[in-house]
Amino acid sequence: MKRERMLETTFCGITCENPFLLSSSCIAGNEEMVDRALAMGWGGAVFKTIGFYHPEEVSPRFDAIDKEGASFVGFRNLEQISDHPLEENLEALYQLKKKFPEKLIVSSIMGQTEEEWTRLAEMSTQAGVDMIECNFSCPQMAKEKMGSDVGVDAELVNRYCQAVRKGTDLPVLAKMTPNLADMTVPAKAAIAGGADGLAAINTVKCITTVDLQHHVLPDIGGYSSVSGYSGKAVKPIALRFIRDMAACKELQGTPISGMGGIENWHDAMEFFSLGAGTVQVTTSVMQYGYRIIDDLIDGLCFYMQEKKVQSVHELVGSALPNVVESDVLDRHSMVYPVWNYDTCIGCGRCYISCQDGGHQAIYWNRELRKPQLLGKQCVGCHLCKLVCPVQAIHSSKRVAKRMPA
Repeated sequence: MKRERMLETTFCGITCENPFLLSSSCIAGNEEMVDRALAMGWGGAVFKTIGFYHPEEVSPRFDAIDKEGASFVGFRNLEQISDHPLEENLEALYQLKKKFPEKLIVSSIMGQTEEEWTRLAEMSTQAGVDMIECNFSCPQMAKEKMGSDVGVDAELVNRYCQAVRKGTDLPVLAKMTPNLADMTVPAKAAIAGGADGLAAINTVKCITTVDLQHHVLPDIGGYSSVSGYSGKAVKPIALRFIRDMAACKELQGTPISGMGGIENWHDAMEFFSLGAGTVQVTTSVMQYGYRIIDDLIDGLCFYMQEKKVQSVHELVGSALPNVVESDVLDRHSMVYPVWNYDTCIGCGRCYISCQDGGHQAIYWNRELRKPQLLGKQCVGCHLCKLVCPVQAIHSSKRVAKRMPA
């Protein structure tokens, strides 16, 4: 199979040249930006959310969490929907679809009333887009009953999906908020209201930083506010919600577009394996630029060639059978850690972690300056393996637990 056809996929009945999309955010904020990204190889774009509401933005509006030299581990954003005129945004959508007919062009919309949702759907359809995404999930809207205020209310999600369906015959995605316990509740309400698919997750409500002068960052004239958290730190949360929806019986077969902390092809692969059919990216583009599409495409192609996978569809949901309820897990066997003393540098991190945060199962040999396992005390938690800075600790074969004497 030709490489350019290998990643071609179908999502909500529409063919995409690859499953990698720009998500609705500042990286897809105007025609020129999206034009450049699509020309570089992105499969499509969800344009920054449009609406009749015109936001006034704050400055500064971003903050980031780093760790041990790695910036953007977590990213905070106070930006709202597009502040460009609605007519300008609709014209941009029209021109993008005209120039890139083979790309997936999605209009993200947000209304304040049922009438506005219907009208925005009509206007987006007239602009010639392929799909509509309903933003029920932005956590930093300055107006009540917009964004995540909607997404936590299943009845409101249902009503607004019905309103959007009145205004279009295009496929409709409902973008879900993670700021609730069970995403399947509003997701089912969205599908019942006429949505064809789901998108998740939007950002997580957060406060990232308080400086030594007691100001919450970003500092906006001495004040700040709760807003959205994204980046690598939210990926585990996103994967959990993608799996929950993909595994839900009432939602089986529903197309899902996944997002949340995707930086490379392996991250994307994790989303596919838990049920996403396409993935959307924002924060890593803000850090590295649109050029990351090369890694996404090359990495996934090499993986599929190596595994002899013919289609992205074969990847979707492949890991779902391996996620089970905790009471089903094997609790009668364990896996011991094993040291490679040729690569161990004798730093003692495994010893300290096990002593102070584990089960005191490592003895420190002062003469050799090396750790030694105390097998009778080890429970196989693998904390030692996780903290080792040189990957000198590996896993043994799974064995039956010792019966107490």
